[in-house]
Amino acid sequence: MANNQQETHLNRARASLRQALSWYGNLRKPGFDSELAGLVKPEIQLLTANLNKLDYNVIRIAAFGLVSRGKSAVLNALMGQKILETGPLNGVTQYPRSIRWNPGGKVEVELIDTPGLDEIAGEARGQMAREVTRQADLILFVVSGDITRTEYEALLDLRKAQKPLILVFNKTDLYPDTDKTAIYKNLQQLAAGSSMKSLKPDEIVMVAAEPAPMEVRVEYADGKEDYEWETLPPQIEQLQQTILKILNREGRSLLSLNALVQARDAEESIAYKTVELREKEAEDLIWQYTKYKALAVGLNPIAFFDICGGIVADLALIRSLSRLYGLPMTGYKAGKLLKTIMVSSGGLLLGELGSSFLLGFGKSAIAISSGENPMNITGFAATAATQAGIAGYGAYSVGKAAQAYLEKGCSWGELGVSNVIEEILREVEPDTILYRLQQELGKNW
Repeated sequence: MANNQQETHLNRARASLRQALSWYGNLRKPGFDSELAGLVKPEIQLLTANLNKLDYNVIRIAAFGLVSRGKSAVLNALMGQKILETGPLNGVTQYPRSIRWNPGGKVEVELIDTPGLDEIAGEARGQMAREVTRQADLILFVVSGDITRTEYEALLDLRKAQKPLILVFNKTDLYPDTDKTAIYKNLQQLAAGSSMKSLKPDEIVMVAAEPAPMEVRVEYADGKEDYEWETLPPQIEQLQQTILKILNREGRSLLSLNALVQARDAEESIAYKTVELREKEAEDLIWQYTKYKALAVGLNPIAFFDICGGIVADLALIRSLSRLYGLPMTGYKAGKLLKTIMVSSGGLLLGELGSSFLLGFGKSAIAISSGENPMNITGFAATAATQAGIAGYGAYSVGKAAQAYLEKGCSWGELGVSNVIEEILREVEPDTILYRLQQELGKNW
Protein backbone atom coordinates (compact mmCIF):
# COMPACT_ATOMS: atom_id res chain seq x y z
CA MET A 1 0.00 0.00 0.00
CA ALA A 2 1.50 3.35 -1.00
CA ASN A 3 2.89 5.49 1.80
CA ASN A 4 0.79 8.50 0.80
CA GLN A 5 -2.37 6.38 0.95
CA GLN A 6 -1.44 5.11 4.41
CA GLU A 7 -0.80 8.69 5.52
CA THR A 8 -4.23 9.67 4.19
CA HIS A 9 -5.84 6.85 6.18
CA LEU A 10 -4.02 7.97 9.31
CA ASN A 11 -5.03 11.61 8.87
CA ARG A 12 -8.67 10.68 8.21
CA ALA A 13 -8.72 8.48 11.31
CA ARG A 14 -7.24 11.29 13.43
CA ALA A 15 -9.85 13.74 12.14
CA SER A 16 -12.64 11.27 12.84
CA LEU A 17 -11.56 10.69 16.44
CA ARG A 18 -11.07 14.42 17.06
CA GLN A 19 -14.58 15.03 15.75
CA ALA A 20 -15.98 12.31 18.02
CA LEU A 21 -14.26 13.79 21.08
CA SER A 22 -15.54 17.26 20.21
CA TRP A 23 -19.07 15.87 19.83
CA TYR A 24 -18.97 14.29 23.25
CA GLY A 25 -17.26 17.27 24.88
CA ASN A 26 -20.50 18.18 26.70
CA LEU A 27 -20.29 14.95 28.66
CA ARG A 28 -17.10 16.20 30.34
CA LYS A 29 -18.30 19.72 31.17
CA PRO A 30 -19.09 20.67 34.79
CA GLY A 31 -22.79 20.77 35.45
CA PHE A 32 -23.68 18.13 32.89
CA ASP A 33 -25.56 15.04 34.09
CA SER A 34 -23.01 13.56 36.50
CA GLU A 35 -24.61 10.12 36.40
CA LEU A 36 -24.27 9.89 32.62
CA ALA A 37 -20.77 11.42 32.69
CA GLY A 38 -19.68 8.72 35.12
CA LEU A 39 -21.24 5.96 33.05
CA VAL A 40 -19.47 6.94 29.83
CA LYS A 41 -16.10 7.93 31.33
CA PRO A 42 -14.36 4.68 30.20
CA GLU A 43 -15.52 5.20 26.61
CA ILE A 44 -14.30 8.83 26.56
CA GLN A 45 -10.95 7.66 27.91
CA LEU A 46 -10.77 5.00 25.19
CA LEU A 47 -11.42 7.57 22.46
CA THR A 48 -8.69 9.80 23.89
CA ALA A 49 -6.21 6.90 24.19
CA ASN A 50 -6.79 5.88 20.58
CA LEU A 51 -6.29 9.43 19.34
CA ASN A 52 -2.99 9.58 21.26
CA LYS A 53 -1.99 6.26 19.72
CA LEU A 54 -2.61 7.64 16.24
CA ASP A 55 -0.74 10.87 17.01
CA TYR A 56 2.33 8.93 18.13
CA ASN A 57 2.10 6.24 15.41
CA VAL A 58 2.32 3.39 17.91
CA ILE A 59 1.61 -0.10 16.50
CA ARG A 60 0.73 -2.70 19.14
CA ILE A 61 1.90 -6.28 18.52
CA ALA A 62 0.69 -8.87 21.04
CA ALA A 63 2.21 -12.33 21.52
CA PHE A 64 -0.17 -15.14 22.47
CA GLY A 65 0.30 -18.85 22.96
CA LEU A 66 0.19 -21.62 25.51
CA VAL A 67 2.58 -21.79 28.43
CA SER A 68 6.28 -22.55 27.71
CA ARG A 69 6.08 -21.82 23.99
CA GLY A 70 8.68 -19.06 24.28
CA LYS A 71 6.56 -15.92 23.82
CA SER A 72 8.81 -13.79 26.03
CA ALA A 73 11.91 -15.17 24.33
CA VAL A 74 10.50 -14.26 20.90
CA LEU A 75 9.91 -10.66 21.98
CA ASN A 76 13.36 -10.44 23.59
CA ALA A 77 14.91 -11.70 20.35
CA LEU A 78 13.04 -9.03 18.36
CA MET A 79 14.35 -6.39 20.78
CA GLY A 80 17.88 -7.72 20.55
CA GLN A 81 18.22 -7.84 24.32
CA LYS A 82 16.79 -9.80 27.23
CA ILE A 83 14.25 -7.50 28.86
CA LEU A 84 11.39 -9.89 29.61
CA GLU A 85 12.08 -12.64 32.11
CA THR A 86 12.30 -16.17 30.71
CA GLY A 87 13.08 -19.49 32.33
CA PRO A 88 12.54 -23.25 32.39
CA LEU A 89 9.59 -23.04 34.79
CA ASN A 90 6.04 -22.68 33.51
CA GLY A 91 4.26 -19.40 34.00
CA VAL A 92 7.16 -16.93 34.23
CA THR A 93 4.87 -14.26 32.72
CA GLN A 94 2.02 -13.70 35.16
CA TYR A 95 0.30 -10.70 33.55
CA PRO A 96 0.51 -8.74 30.27
CA ARG A 97 3.67 -6.62 29.95
CA SER A 98 4.61 -4.05 27.31
CA ILE A 99 7.97 -2.96 25.93
CA ARG A 100 8.81 -0.45 23.20
CA TRP A 101 10.63 -1.51 20.04
CA ASN A 102 11.84 0.91 17.41
CA PRO A 103 12.52 -1.10 14.23
CA GLY A 104 12.98 2.05 12.16
CA GLY A 105 10.66 3.89 9.81
CA LYS A 106 7.73 6.14 10.71
CA VAL A 107 6.11 3.88 13.29
CA GLU A 108 7.02 2.81 16.78
CA VAL A 109 6.04 -0.63 18.03
CA GLU A 110 4.75 -1.66 21.43
CA LEU A 111 5.32 -5.38 22.03
CA ILE A 112 2.84 -6.97 24.47
CA ASP A 113 3.77 -10.19 26.27
CA THR A 114 0.92 -12.26 27.73
CA PRO A 115 0.59 -15.20 30.13
CA GLY A 116 0.03 -18.65 28.68
CA LEU A 117 -3.57 -19.03 27.52
CA ASP A 118 -3.81 -22.39 29.30
CA GLU A 119 -2.47 -21.00 32.55
CA ILE A 120 -5.12 -18.47 33.57
CA ALA A 121 -8.36 -20.05 34.65
CA GLY A 122 -11.76 -19.59 33.05
CA GLU A 123 -13.29 -16.18 32.52
CA ALA A 124 -10.20 -14.28 33.73
CA ARG A 125 -8.20 -15.79 30.86
CA GLY A 126 -10.89 -14.95 28.33
CA GLN A 127 -11.21 -11.38 29.58
CA MET A 128 -7.43 -10.84 29.49
CA ALA A 129 -7.20 -12.24 25.96
CA ARG A 130 -10.13 -10.12 24.73
CA GLU A 131 -8.72 -6.92 26.23
CA VAL A 132 -5.21 -7.40 24.83
CA THR A 133 -6.58 -8.52 21.45
CA ARG A 134 -8.79 -5.43 21.29
CA GLN A 135 -5.76 -3.21 21.80
CA ALA A 136 -3.50 -5.11 19.37
CA ASP A 137 -3.00 -4.16 15.73
CA LEU A 138 -1.09 -7.37 14.92
CA ILE A 139 -1.01 -10.73 16.71
CA LEU A 140 1.85 -13.21 17.02
CA PHE A 141 0.63 -16.71 17.91
CA VAL A 142 3.60 -18.73 19.15
CA VAL A 143 3.76 -22.53 18.94
CA SER A 144 6.69 -24.87 19.45
CA GLY A 145 5.62 -27.87 17.37
CA ASP A 146 2.47 -29.39 15.92
CA ILE A 147 -0.62 -27.51 17.09
CA THR A 148 -2.56 -29.12 19.93
CA ARG A 149 -6.35 -29.04 20.18
CA THR A 150 -6.14 -26.39 22.91
CA GLU A 151 -3.90 -24.23 20.73
CA TYR A 152 -6.17 -24.67 17.75
CA GLU A 153 -9.25 -23.57 19.72
CA ALA A 154 -7.35 -20.59 21.18
CA LEU A 155 -6.18 -19.65 17.69
CA LEU A 156 -9.73 -19.72 16.32
CA ASP A 157 -10.90 -17.52 19.19
CA LEU A 158 -8.20 -14.97 18.38
CA ARG A 159 -9.16 -15.02 14.70
CA LYS A 160 -12.68 -13.89 15.63
CA ALA A 161 -11.17 -10.52 16.55
CA GLN A 162 -10.43 -10.00 12.82
CA LYS A 163 -6.85 -8.92 13.45
CA PRO A 164 -3.84 -9.72 11.25
CA LEU A 165 -1.95 -12.71 12.62
CA ILE A 166 1.49 -14.27 12.18
CA LEU A 167 1.90 -17.90 13.20
CA VAL A 168 5.34 -18.28 14.82
CA PHE A 169 6.92 -21.76 14.99
CA ASN A 170 9.47 -21.34 17.79
CA LYS A 171 12.16 -23.68 19.20
CA THR A 172 13.01 -25.05 15.76
CA ASP A 173 16.54 -25.72 17.01
CA LEU A 174 15.17 -28.67 18.99
CA TYR A 175 14.07 -30.54 15.85
CA PRO A 176 16.01 -32.34 13.13
CA ASP A 177 15.62 -30.71 9.73
CA THR A 178 13.22 -33.38 8.45
CA ASP A 179 10.91 -33.07 11.49
CA LYS A 180 11.08 -29.28 11.38
CA THR A 181 10.07 -29.26 7.69
CA ALA A 182 7.24 -31.71 8.32
CA ILE A 183 5.82 -29.60 11.17
CA TYR A 184 6.07 -26.44 9.04
CA LYS A 185 4.12 -28.13 6.23
CA ASN A 186 1.49 -29.29 8.72
CA LEU A 187 1.06 -25.71 9.91
CA GLN A 188 0.62 -24.53 6.32
CA GLN A 189 -1.98 -27.22 5.62
CA LEU A 190 -3.82 -26.32 8.82
CA ALA A 191 -4.00 -22.67 7.82
CA ALA A 192 -5.12 -23.51 4.28
CA GLY A 193 -7.91 -25.81 5.43
CA SER A 194 -9.40 -23.83 8.31
CA SER A 195 -10.79 -20.41 9.12
CA MET A 196 -7.21 -19.09 8.96
CA LYS A 197 -7.22 -19.00 5.16
CA SER A 198 -5.98 -15.43 5.17
CA LEU A 199 -2.53 -16.60 6.32
CA LYS A 200 -0.06 -16.68 3.46
CA PRO A 201 2.94 -19.04 3.58
CA ASP A 202 5.30 -16.17 4.46
CA GLU A 203 3.14 -15.36 7.50
CA ILE A 204 3.96 -18.75 9.05
CA VAL A 205 7.55 -18.29 10.18
CA MET A 206 10.15 -20.49 11.87
CA VAL A 207 12.35 -19.07 14.62
CA ALA A 208 14.66 -20.18 17.41
CA ALA A 209 14.31 -17.28 19.80
CA GLU A 210 16.44 -18.70 22.57
CA PRO A 211 18.40 -21.66 21.15
CA ALA A 212 19.55 -24.31 23.58
CA PRO A 213 23.26 -24.02 24.43
CA MET A 214 25.49 -26.26 22.33
CA GLU A 215 28.36 -28.26 23.74
CA VAL A 216 31.57 -27.59 21.79
CA ARG A 217 35.04 -29.09 22.03
CA VAL A 218 37.85 -26.66 22.67
CA GLU A 219 41.42 -27.58 21.63
CA TYR A 220 44.21 -25.64 23.35
CA ALA A 221 47.68 -24.92 21.93
CA ASP A 222 49.30 -27.38 24.33
CA GLY A 223 47.15 -30.18 22.92
CA LYS A 224 44.72 -30.34 25.79
CA GLU A 225 40.97 -30.60 25.05
CA ASP A 226 37.98 -29.39 27.00
CA TYR A 227 34.24 -29.01 26.48
CA GLU A 228 32.24 -25.82 26.96
CA TRP A 229 28.62 -24.78 26.48
CA GLU A 230 28.24 -22.11 23.85
CA THR A 231 25.22 -19.81 23.73
CA LEU A 232 23.94 -19.47 20.17
CA PRO A 233 22.42 -16.24 18.79
CA PRO A 234 18.64 -16.11 18.20
CA GLN A 235 17.39 -17.11 14.76
CA ILE A 236 14.74 -14.42 14.43
CA GLU A 237 15.46 -12.78 11.07
CA GLN A 238 12.49 -14.31 9.22
CA LEU A 239 10.02 -12.98 11.79
CA GLN A 240 11.65 -9.54 11.82
CA GLN A 241 11.44 -9.33 8.03
CA THR A 242 7.81 -10.46 8.00
CA ILE A 243 6.80 -7.89 10.61
CA LEU A 244 8.70 -5.08 8.89
CA LYS A 245 7.18 -6.00 5.53
CA ILE A 246 3.66 -5.78 6.98
CA LEU A 247 4.41 -2.51 8.80
CA ASN A 248 5.90 -0.88 5.72
CA ARG A 249 3.14 -2.12 3.42
CA GLU A 250 0.08 -1.41 5.56
CA GLY A 251 1.11 -0.63 9.14
CA ARG A 252 -0.45 2.84 9.38
CA SER A 253 -3.63 1.62 7.72
CA LEU A 254 -3.85 -1.24 10.23
CA LEU A 255 -3.30 1.26 13.04
CA SER A 256 -6.00 3.57 11.66
CA LEU A 257 -8.53 0.79 11.17
CA ASN A 258 -8.08 -0.66 14.64
CA ALA A 259 -8.39 2.75 16.29
CA LEU A 260 -11.56 3.46 14.31
CA VAL A 261 -13.13 0.10 15.15
CA GLN A 262 -12.49 0.73 18.84
CA ALA A 263 -13.87 4.26 18.49
CA ARG A 264 -17.01 2.93 16.81
CA ASP A 265 -17.53 0.46 19.66
CA ALA A 266 -16.97 3.24 22.20
CA GLU A 267 -19.47 5.54 20.48
CA GLU A 268 -22.06 2.78 20.32
CA SER A 269 -21.53 2.10 24.02
CA ILE A 270 -21.92 5.81 24.87
CA ALA A 271 -25.12 6.01 22.86
CA TYR A 272 -26.51 2.77 24.32
CA LYS A 273 -25.90 3.91 27.90
CA THR A 274 -27.40 7.31 27.15
CA VAL A 275 -30.50 5.86 25.48
CA GLU A 276 -31.00 3.43 28.36
CA LEU A 277 -30.69 6.21 30.95
CA ARG A 278 -33.12 8.48 29.08
CA GLU A 279 -35.64 5.77 28.16
CA LYS A 280 -38.70 7.20 29.95
CA GLU A 281 -38.01 10.79 28.89
CA ALA A 282 -37.59 9.65 25.28
CA GLU A 283 -40.87 7.72 25.34
CA ASP A 284 -42.70 10.78 26.67
CA LEU A 285 -41.05 12.95 23.99
CA ILE A 286 -42.06 10.57 21.19
CA TRP A 287 -45.69 10.54 22.37
CA GLN A 288 -45.66 14.33 22.63
CA TYR A 289 -44.52 14.71 19.02
CA THR A 290 -46.95 11.99 17.95
CA LYS A 291 -49.81 14.16 19.25
CA TYR A 292 -48.34 17.34 17.74
CA LYS A 293 -47.98 15.76 14.33
CA ALA A 294 -51.44 14.21 14.41
CA LEU A 295 -53.01 17.58 15.26
CA ALA A 296 -50.88 19.54 12.79
CA VAL A 297 -51.67 17.21 9.90
CA GLY A 298 -55.29 16.52 10.79
CA LEU A 299 -56.41 20.12 11.34
CA ASN A 300 -54.54 21.71 8.41
CA PRO A 301 -57.11 22.15 5.61
CA ILE A 302 -54.55 22.71 2.85
CA ALA A 303 -53.12 19.67 1.08
CA PHE A 304 -49.34 19.56 0.76
CA PHE A 305 -48.91 21.99 3.68
CA ASP A 306 -50.18 19.34 6.07
CA ILE A 307 -47.67 16.83 4.62
CA CYS A 308 -44.86 19.37 4.91
CA GLY A 309 -45.90 20.06 8.48
CA GLY A 310 -45.74 16.34 9.23
CA ILE A 311 -42.23 16.04 7.80
CA VAL A 312 -41.09 19.08 9.81
CA ALA A 313 -42.52 17.43 12.93
CA ASP A 314 -40.58 14.21 12.18
CA LEU A 315 -37.34 16.16 11.72
CA ALA A 316 -37.98 18.10 14.93
CA LEU A 317 -38.59 14.82 16.77
CA ILE A 318 -35.28 13.37 15.57
CA ARG A 319 -33.35 16.47 16.60
CA SER A 320 -35.16 16.65 19.97
CA LEU A 321 -34.25 13.03 20.68
CA SER A 322 -30.62 13.68 19.81
CA ARG A 323 -30.56 16.72 22.13
CA LEU A 324 -32.13 14.65 24.89
CA TYR A 325 -29.36 12.09 24.49
CA GLY A 326 -26.65 14.74 24.17
CA LEU A 327 -25.74 13.33 20.75
CA PRO A 328 -24.80 15.59 17.80
CA MET A 329 -27.41 16.06 15.09
CA THR A 330 -27.59 18.83 12.50
CA GLY A 331 -30.68 19.48 10.40
CA TYR A 332 -28.91 17.93 7.42
CA LYS A 333 -28.10 14.77 9.36
CA ALA A 334 -31.66 14.61 10.68
CA GLY A 335 -32.93 14.76 7.09
CA LYS A 336 -30.59 11.98 6.01
CA LEU A 337 -31.64 9.86 8.97
CA LEU A 338 -35.33 10.41 8.22
CA LYS A 339 -34.73 9.38 4.61
CA THR A 340 -32.90 6.25 5.78
CA ILE A 341 -35.77 5.39 8.14
CA MET A 342 -38.32 5.86 5.36
CA VAL A 343 -36.43 3.63 2.94
CA SER A 344 -35.58 0.94 5.51
CA SER A 345 -39.19 0.66 6.72
CA GLY A 346 -39.95 -1.61 3.80
CA GLY A 347 -42.32 0.92 2.22
CA LEU A 348 -44.50 1.13 5.33
CA LEU A 349 -43.75 4.77 6.15
CA LEU A 350 -43.66 5.76 2.48
CA GLY A 351 -47.10 4.20 2.20
CA GLU A 352 -48.22 6.23 5.20
CA LEU A 353 -46.94 9.37 3.49
CA GLY A 354 -48.78 8.51 0.27
CA SER A 355 -52.03 7.74 2.08
CA SER A 356 -51.81 10.98 4.02
CA PHE A 357 -51.13 12.86 0.78
CA LEU A 358 -54.27 11.45 -0.88
CA LEU A 359 -56.37 12.08 2.22
CA GLY A 360 -55.01 15.63 2.36
CA PHE A 361 -56.26 16.37 -1.15
CA GLY A 362 -59.63 14.85 -0.29
CA LYS A 363 -59.80 16.91 2.88
CA SER A 364 -58.92 20.09 0.94
CA ALA A 365 -61.67 19.40 -1.58
CA ILE A 366 -64.20 18.90 1.21
CA ALA A 367 -63.04 22.11 2.92
CA ILE A 368 -63.51 24.10 -0.31
CA SER A 369 -66.99 22.73 -0.92
CA SER A 370 -68.12 23.04 2.69
CA GLY A 371 -69.03 26.71 2.10
CA GLU A 372 -71.71 25.56 -0.33
CA ASN A 373 -72.79 22.55 1.73
CA PRO A 374 -72.30 22.85 5.50
CA MET A 375 -73.04 19.12 5.86
CA ASN A 376 -69.61 18.43 4.34
CA ILE A 377 -68.02 19.42 7.66
CA THR A 378 -68.77 15.91 8.90
CA GLY A 379 -66.84 14.42 5.98
CA PHE A 380 -63.97 16.81 6.68
CA ALA A 381 -63.82 15.72 10.33
CA ALA A 382 -63.82 12.03 9.43
CA THR A 383 -61.07 12.46 6.84
CA ALA A 384 -59.03 14.63 9.20
CA ALA A 385 -59.31 12.03 11.97
CA THR A 386 -58.15 9.27 9.64
CA GLN A 387 -55.25 11.36 8.38
CA ALA A 388 -54.32 12.34 11.95
CA GLY A 389 -54.28 8.69 13.02
CA ILE A 390 -52.00 7.71 10.13
CA ALA A 391 -49.73 10.70 10.80
CA GLY A 392 -49.53 9.87 14.52
CA TYR A 393 -48.61 6.27 13.74
CA GLY A 394 -45.91 7.49 11.39
CA ALA A 395 -44.48 9.88 14.00
CA TYR A 396 -44.31 7.13 16.62
CA SER A 397 -42.62 4.76 14.13
CA VAL A 398 -40.09 7.43 13.15
CA GLY A 399 -39.35 8.14 16.82
CA LYS A 400 -38.72 4.48 17.69
CA ALA A 401 -36.60 3.97 14.56
CA ALA A 402 -34.59 7.12 15.35
CA GLN A 403 -33.96 5.73 18.84
CA ALA A 404 -32.51 2.56 17.30
CA TYR A 405 -30.22 4.56 14.98
CA LEU A 406 -29.11 6.95 17.73
CA GLU A 407 -28.32 3.97 19.95
CA LYS A 408 -25.65 2.95 17.44
CA GLY A 409 -23.73 6.14 18.12
CA CYS A 410 -22.62 9.06 16.00
CA SER A 411 -20.72 7.12 13.38
CA TRP A 412 -22.47 8.77 10.42
CA GLY A 413 -21.29 11.70 8.32
CA GLU A 414 -18.23 12.32 6.19
CA LEU A 415 -15.83 11.91 9.12
CA GLY A 416 -17.98 9.43 11.04
CA VAL A 417 -15.98 6.38 12.07
CA SER A 418 -18.14 3.92 10.12
CA ASN A 419 -17.74 5.96 6.96
CA VAL A 420 -13.95 6.21 7.35
CA ILE A 421 -13.70 2.47 8.07
CA GLU A 422 -15.57 1.68 4.85
CA GLU A 423 -13.37 4.14 2.97
CA ILE A 424 -10.16 2.43 4.15
CA LEU A 425 -11.48 -1.04 3.31
CA ARG A 426 -12.49 0.09 -0.17
CA GLU A 427 -8.96 1.30 -0.86
CA VAL A 428 -6.92 -1.66 0.42
CA GLU A 429 -4.87 -3.46 -2.21
CA PRO A 430 -5.26 -7.18 -3.03
CA ASP A 431 -1.80 -8.18 -1.76
CA THR A 432 -2.44 -6.90 1.78
CA ILE A 433 -3.53 -8.65 4.96
CA LEU A 434 -6.41 -6.19 5.27
CA TYR A 435 -7.77 -7.21 1.87
CA ARG A 436 -7.59 -10.93 2.67
CA LEU A 437 -9.21 -10.45 6.06
CA GLN A 438 -12.00 -8.48 4.42
CA GLN A 439 -12.57 -11.23 1.84
CA GLU A 440 -12.49 -14.01 4.41
CA LEU A 441 -14.49 -12.44 7.21
CA GLY A 442 -16.74 -10.09 5.29
CA LYS A 443 -17.41 -6.46 6.13
CA ASN A 444 -18.23 -7.03 9.79
CA TRP A 445 -15.82 -4.36 10.91
